[in-house]
Amino acid sequence: MDIQLFIPCYIDQLYPQTAFNTIKVLEKAGCNVHYNPKQTCCGQPAFNSGYWKEASDLAEKFLTDFNADMPVVSPSGSCTSYIIHHYGKVLSGKTELIRQHESMKSSIYELSDFLINALKIENLGAEFPHKVTYHDSCSALREYGIKEQPRRLLKQVKGLELIEMTESETCCGFGGTFAVKNNFISGAMAEKKVRNALETGAEYIISTEASCLMNINGYCNKQNLPIKGIHLADVLASGL
Repeated sequence: MDIQLFIPCYIDQLYPQTAFNTIKVLEKAGCNVHYNPKQTCCGQPAFNSGYWKEASDLAEKFLTDFNADMPVVSPSGSCTSYIIHHYGKVLSGKTELIRQHESMKSSIYELSDFLINALKIENLGAEFPHKVTYHDSCSALREYGIKEQPRRLLKQVKGLELIEMTESETCCGFGGTFAVKNNFISGAMAEKKVRNALETGAEYIISTEASCLMNINGYCNKQNLPIKGIHLADVLASGL
């Protein structure tokens, strides 16, 4: 299957290896991956901060950079969910762009959802001999609807032991600019998330969201804790 790859800002700027691992996973699954180097931010940070004009400009650019002829796959539930559910708001009044978005949004996928529900693949042959726990990102869980997809993939990884943490669905404290504007509250939320993860005995906290992992790893590194966050794509690419 031919697919288009959308790489979000946080991965592009901070975790580029996750982007390469996403390609590795998709190619292992039999996909021919197309990457448009002109792609930029989807506009979610601007939208969440109230800059809808800038978000509209970025939405228009996204619809120019990608087309409706083949699926768009991304290693981020929050970005894909934003594109699917909120472009109609920022493009209000732009009839042709809204039509273009409507024709495309049913073929935009988060990585784990694409593997499980579009390709019907669970076992990629990955190997990751570690104890792990899983963090349900707010947007990925509540807006996109990712829950079982990542867990089904992780259960097929050789050597991996998945141990559920208490309150896996509770926010890690990132929330975009929330972590900057309310840093003390955000820090307390990250502390609780990591504490719950440590109680499982896990070595890694896995998520589909690089932004959550940035916040979690910031706390873990500052406290010098024996646990770290890692993206689902990095785990699925391990050993391939």
